[in-house]
Amino acid sequence: MAQFSGTDGALPDAQVAIVVSRYNASITEKLLDGARQTLVAAGVDEANIVVAYVPGAWELPLVTGEFARRGNVAAVVALGAVIRGETTHDEHINRAVSMALMNLGLETGKPIAFGLLTCNTLEQAIHRSGGNVGNKGIESAEAILEVLRLQQKLR
Repeated sequence: MAQFSGTDGALPDAQVAIVVSRYNASITEKLLDGARQTLVAAGVDEANIVVAYVPGAWELPLVTGEFARRGNVAAVVALGAVIRGETTHDEHINRAVSMALMNLGLETGKPIAFGLLTCNTLEQAIHRSGGNVGNKGIESAEAILEVLRLQQKLR
């Protein structure tokens, strides 16, 4: 029985894009720092990391798609934070963005990391951006690194 894993192995010599929302910047900057540090620690050259800022979570799929369709980009990490307010607006944003990002990955065949926090409170977002629940930016970067290694082996 053949088994494949992306927990080790070579990474492609290509760019990794990080698309980060400026909305809730106190949270998203911590996600970005975690993702960037994780990529560098794994051996991605700083020169191969491209960061683009978008106004909010709603804009993540459009710019993520721009990068994912480029031949020199191996993967994209999409980072943002949507915090529940007084209406159901957050639910619509979260659902649309998550589906669009998943579809981009399937369409392009490239790993698209879902680093969008979908929290009920600011406190939850703080805990998920480097607090006592970890850092979703780190987790997102780790996920694309693993998939990139696995893709290298499968190809």
